Amino acid sequence: MALNCTISRSDFMEGLSNLQNITNKRGTLAILSNILIETTHDGLILTATDLEIGLQIKVPAEINNQGTLTLPSKKIFEIVRESGSENISIQETENSWVVISAGLSTYNLAGMASDEFPEFPEFEKENFISFEAGAFSDLIDKVIFSVANEEENNYALTNVLFEKEKREERSYLRMISSDGHRLSIMEKDVATDVDLLNIQPVTLIPKKGIQELKKFCDNRDNIEISFEEKQMVVKDNESIMVIRLKEGEFPQYSAIIQAIQLENKIQIERLPFLDSLKRINLFTEDIFHNIQFELNNGQLILSSQNVDLGNAKDIQNVVYDGEPLQLGFNCRYFIDALQVMECDTIDAYINSNNSPCLMKSDQDEGFMSIIMPMQL
Repeated sequence: MALNCTISRSDFMEGLSNLQNITNKRGTLAILSNILIETTHDGLILTATDLEIGLQIKVPAEINNQGTLTLPSKKIFEIVRESGSENISIQETENSWVVISAGLSTYNLAGMASDEFPEFPEFEKENFISFEAGAFSDLIDKVIFSVANEEENNYALTNVLFEKEKREERSYLRMISSDGHRLSIMEKDVATDVDLLNIQPVTLIPKKGIQELKKFCDNRDNIEISFEEKQMVVKDNESIMVIRLKEGEFPQYSAIIQAIQLENKIQIERLPFLDSLKRINLFTEDIFHNIQFELNNGQLILSSQNVDLGNAKDIQNVVYDGEPLQLGFNCRYFIDALQVMECDTIDAYINSNNSPCLMKSDQDEGFMSIIMPMQL
């Protein structure tokens, strides 16, 4: 049967915008640039997939005639976005073409047959556990910046490690990311009993999946989550997202933490330190952002040099009574970590001239950042 429906512009716009990151990816299958539109008795189901992430969204609509079809995701999004009409009408004609009516505007748009569209992944309807969406948003915010890029040789580092733990009858969720030069760890105390969550010993969520999970959690109070052997399923009453999990061995991050002695402590105000780093970064080389740290007599001297442009130096007062230290670091790594923290004062630990820097704060509960040094 030929699909015929009318949908409010705002509802359609919201649904389509949530699908754009999944469909706007260059791939070998042209159909993956389309969204699948299916009718129900009281609305539409919009589906997008890149074969790694699948997302289904229910939107209310007036259904005049049942049907299914696929339309180019980017183009239908642009039509709805630019429309000045409160309602959009879609009527399927021959050979998967549709007529789209929006106020005084009419568009003829070519679609593709729905039978070419990949099937949405099947999943178990049981074993879903409810969590506060904000808990996952906070976990993701604190680790997403240090996930390795896709060209990283160690494939596992292009994912986020997801863990659960029970301590003294309290439940914790944890996310860990690393690009081989820095490590970010975030742990949240959650009200839900994590024993009910069935995850593998090594659960790796790909970076794009993490980004889409963050979008899914935004503007929601609660989400339901289930882990299966090869996929993670997230849903609420209107939407379902399936993320394919990756396989691999993540580095033993706990050994890195244990190697840093929490004795040689530096206390420094976060915002002045962050502003100083931004100034010093103006004179770093674009690729490595190398800066020098000199710690001595209650002062941290930051300096950078660019062969073509010149050099810069900035001095910060710190609380530190240890031996003088001189190290090189990537300035961007410190900026990224400090920007997701919320505390007034940072506690930083550095053992020696060759050791990494561990940063944390009592105000940023559950968060820890470790940054490896660079050769001066």
